Amino acid sequence: MGPVGKDDALGALAEVVRRSGLIDPMSTGVALVSGGADSACAAAGLARAIGPASVHALHVNYGLRQSADRDERVCRDLCSRLRIDLHIERPKGLAGNLQAAARETRYAAAEQLRARTGGDWIATGHTRTDLAETVLYRLAVSPGTRALRGLPAHTGRVVRPLLELERDETRHLAAEACLPFADDETNLELDFARNRVRAEVLPVLHELSRAAERNIAETQAELVEEAHLLERVVLEALEAAGAGAGAVAIRADALEGSEPALRRLALRALAERATGRAVPLGRRRSEQIMRLAALPEGGEIDLGHGVRAICEHGWIRFQASTEADAAPEPVSLRIPGSCRFGSWEVRAEVRQGPVEPAGPDLATLDADALGEELEVRTWREGDRMRPLGMNGTKSLQDLFTDGGVPRSLRHHLPVVTAAGRVVWVAGVAVSEDFRLGPQAREAAVLTARVLD
Repeated sequence: MGPVGKDDALGALAEVVRRSGLIDPMSTGVALVSGGADSACAAAGLARAIGPASVHALHVNYGLRQSADRDERVCRDLCSRLRIDLHIERPKGLAGNLQAAARETRYAAAEQLRARTGGDWIATGHTRTDLAETVLYRLAVSPGTRALRGLPAHTGRVVRPLLELERDETRHLAAEACLPFADDETNLELDFARNRVRAEVLPVLHELSRAAERNIAETQAELVEEAHLLERVVLEALEAAGAGAGAVAIRADALEGSEPALRRLALRALAERATGRAVPLGRRRSEQIMRLAALPEGGEIDLGHGVRAICEHGWIRFQASTEADAAPEPVSLRIPGSCRFGSWEVRAEVRQGPVEPAGPDLATLDADALGEELEVRTWREGDRMRPLGMNGTKSLQDLFTDGGVPRSLRHHLPVVTAAGRVVWVAGVAVSEDFRLGPQAREAAVLTARVLD
């Protein structure tokens, strides 16, 4: 990248933010700033792209390094120049894995600030270089392709608008734009595995090809796209094998003629339905399950992560190890009435109109359209609904991602259905198809609370 002027550099950063497609021009959000060049570029690009009034910056000063106060001063200088509000957090008492604890603290503080300011997103300064380092590190320490799909452009509320830039480019643009930044000296400490990838592995790959980071990023993007395709193929295969939405068991002979990869992914999908969270299930475990299922006496395999594979009478089923790990069973909910669903109490009341429409924490719906009895169940792959105010439908999986719902909670949230159609996902979305119109005679008011 050749020399550019200050205004040109700021304009280039704004254009990178716009090209990412992650930031609506009318939105607001939180930019995480550390004092480094990458986060300085992200904050500057956002401020130029959507206006400084739409950006709140957050710096977390952990006080763990001698340069911690210097980094805070750099962030204050940066935000003063960009004319964006800066919020400082100084957490105390980080325990355990310091890097992991610091990361959790940072994102928790960012989410609190986003909610308090009514923001739409949390932006980081991750670059294509960070993505390449993540892929290489996980390739070495984590088997399977799922780990290689980390650091996506969009995860719930978190967005990474600088992934088309490499670290050298952000440093160059930060300097040209006269943005204050400071280097984190701990990045040079080779005691950290990620730093060794940065200092020792990537330079060798650059010697082989200057396009190394671009090629790694493109490969990761293909893995993400192909994973979405495979998820659909697996769901179709399970449906054809009689293990449709919600099923956690399958006849072993329904998988015997399938490709090994399809068998493995189908078994993993069933295991994850049983627990409501990610379950690593590699080739060796998949083969063990199929061998065990072929034996007359069957047996069990502990897969870890709170799930067991149980093979008996020609069936393979998955079961959470404890009641606390299990996804709740479906229950009926009469209108009016209440029901217990796992750790939740779900209530349906009837009120005479007019009632103000609400949601997603409290759903006010057309009682006549709902009927007299609803079902409360967990999310099932393939579930779709038309959220309030939208013309088309959207998958619940996308709604969970957009809303930042942790994967561990998705199979425990109440999903209320009427005649098989999704009416309300507690705290996430209300269906447009059952909305409370001005002509409705009665309103059904649905609420859900976690029991003590």
